Amino acid sequence: MKKTSVALFALLLLGGASAHAQGIRFGLKGGANLSNISGDLTEEDRYKNKVGFHGGAMLNIGLLDDGFLSVQPEVLFSQKGFTYADDEFTIAGTRVKYDGDRTYNYIDVPVLLKVRAGGVYFEAGPQYSYLLKVKDESKVSVNGNTAFQRQGVADLDNVNRNEIGYAAGLGYQADNGLMLGIRYNGSFTDFGKDGYTGDADVRNARNSLFQASVGFLLPGK
Repeated sequence: MKKTSVALFALLLLGGASAHAQGIRFGLKGGANLSNISGDLTEEDRYKNKVGFHGGAMLNIGLLDDGFLSVQPEVLFSQKGFTYADDEFTIAGTRVKYDGDRTYNYIDVPVLLKVRAGGVYFEAGPQYSYLLKVKDESKVSVNGNTAFQRQGVADLDNVNRNEIGYAAGLGYQADNGLMLGIRYNGSFTDFGKDGYTGDADVRNARNSLFQASVGFLLPGK
């Protein structure tokens, strides 16, 4: 599935869902990501948080006239991944060190139920993600010498490009549509499929990230 097809399908889905809704508001949002990997990791301390960004469009579809309850589907470009810790460890007398980082570029489509009381809101719901590209900029040193180095786009043949996860967060939404929020994204899907030949830890890893966003909802119909 091509990335343009995924984005187009998601936008059509959002548009169809909003056709008969009350209080529809279109908006844009963007902000910073703080991501890492979680799950069945044998050397968890090797992986540190990576800073990225996200941005895209959203629809807020009112379910109640007072704005207390709504559904908010979004289509976002989101950078995830991790940075290797700047640490050296010893295995059977051999000094090994990982450097660099890995960036996962995704299209995220969360569909969130949103509860707003005054200006404060809470949101939670499922999220579908599609992996566009993996950029690997890392190297492994053994006893102070570079053993191998990766630069460029990684092979995606044996990774799960379709990911099912969830999102939950809270924030503040002003009456004029300005939004400030924080959100956690988690995944139910392991990164690697059968036959994955990359880092053994990453095979069973799952994406995990926090987002801080600023957005704006246009006046509703």
